[in-house]
Amino acid sequence: MTEGTGAGGREVTVSRVFDAPREVVWKAWTEPAQFAVWFGGPPYTTPPSTVSMDLRPGGEWRATMVSDEDGSELPFQGVYREVDEPERLVLTFDDPSDPNSPSEVLTVTFTDLGEGRTEVVAHQAGHLPEEEYENLKEGYATFFDQLAEHLASASR
Repeated sequence: MTEGTGAGGREVTVSRVFDAPREVVWKAWTEPAQFAVWFGGPPYTTPPSTVSMDLRPGGEWRATMVSDEDGSELPFQGVYREVDEPERLVLTFDDPSDPNSPSEVLTVTFTDLGEGRTEVVAHQAGHLPEEEYENLKEGYATFFDQLAEHLASASR
C-alpha cells in the first residue's frame, strides 16, 4: 500500500493492489451488502440495513458504522458526482450533523492490472483539520485491509 498527504495537508491519497478482477472490486464498492462487510473495522461494523446507494451522478449514499463496544454511531453520507463503471467513482462525504459544512470529495480509481489484479487509488480532499488527514490514512488502511479480506473470502 502506498499513501501520502498533500503539500497543503488538506488531502490524502492511499493506494493498494488487490488480488481480484476490477469488476469484482467495483462491486465491493458499489453494492450495499458488500460495502457493509468491509466499510468499518474494529471496533466498528456497518449493519447492512444502514447502507443505501443510489449509484448515479446526483444519487445519494449513506452508511453508519456502529461501535461494537458501546453502540455509538458514526453516520456517513454524500452524493455521487461521477460514476464511470468500472473505472472511477467521485463522491462527497458530508457531515450529517452539520449540513452547512463543506463536503469532502473522494475520488476512487480502479485500474485493471491484468491477471485478476486491481489497483485502487483513493484520494480524499477537503476542509478537515490537517491532523484529520493523518487519521484518514489509518482509516483507509483499515478499510483496505477489510476489503482485501472480503475479496479473498468471496473468491474461495
